[in-house]
Amino acid sequence: MDNSHLHNFFLPSLTRKFLIRVTLVAIVTYLIFSYLLIPLRIQGQSMEPTYRDGGFAFCWRPMYFFSSPKRFDIVAVRYAGRRVMLLKRIIGLPGETVEFRRGDLYINGRHIAEPYVKYHSTWNLEARRVAPGKVYIVGDNRGTSMKRHRFGQVSAKRIVGGVI
Repeated sequence: MDNSHLHNFFLPSLTRKFLIRVTLVAIVTYLIFSYLLIPLRIQGQSMEPTYRDGGFAFCWRPMYFFSSPKRFDIVAVRYAGRRVMLLKRIIGLPGETVEFRRGDLYINGRHIAEPYVKYHSTWNLEARRVAPGKVYIVGDNRGTSMKRHRFGQVSAKRIVGGVI
């Protein structure tokens, strides 16, 4: 590559065609990363080791346009306003009972294996039925006290999208 090609690459001429192209790229990028593929900065340890504190992920909003969330999906849940979201795993669906016995998950009285949980707990939570239109969410890091976690039933309408 000679110097003129390098010069044109790093310092292009500000032609009308170039400015239109840059403007279109900026608009498309803004729309994609504001409405379809929302970047998430992870703060907290509730999803470790699946997602690390200080890590980065994306929320794919169209994931549930044509289907419902499923058990074990990791979702972004609107917590406060448009900017604060929780990353959690869905463990209970509408109409099911969710229970923890000595850290083990039971759905409708049946033990459910959770291979993604690396930090086991001694959580005990009485059986509770998931209400219609809601899902039961919890983080993967169960190695700390239940009091330090935000979990429970949330309206399925608060789910922003799936995490990729």
